[in-house]
Amino acid sequence: MHVLAGPVASKLVHYAISGTIGVAVVKAAQRVAPTLGPVAREWAVAAAARGIVVGRTLNGLAEEARLKAGDLIAEAHESLGEQAPAPSSTDTSAHEH
Repeated sequence: MHVLAGPVASKLVHYAISGTIGVAVVKAAQRVAPTLGPVAREWAVAAAARGIVVGRTLNGLAEEARLKAGDLIAEAHESLGEQAPAPSSTDTSAHEH
């Protein structure tokens, strides 16, 4: 048997189980949704709004951490008597969305 067959089979089983559970959750939600009506929609909107706020907060924290790390790297270069490279000098040409 191939060396990668075990890990690949394990991942496939994991994805199959996750997908099956996901389908079951969605179907259960579809059955219950009509009985909940506007309350369920309010909860869904509130949860989505909270998710947006949390995402923004996490983005801010990540940016702050990136800036602090950049300052630390610049200070390390300075302690070695070197000039730190400009933050924009990194190659982003391969980065695509």
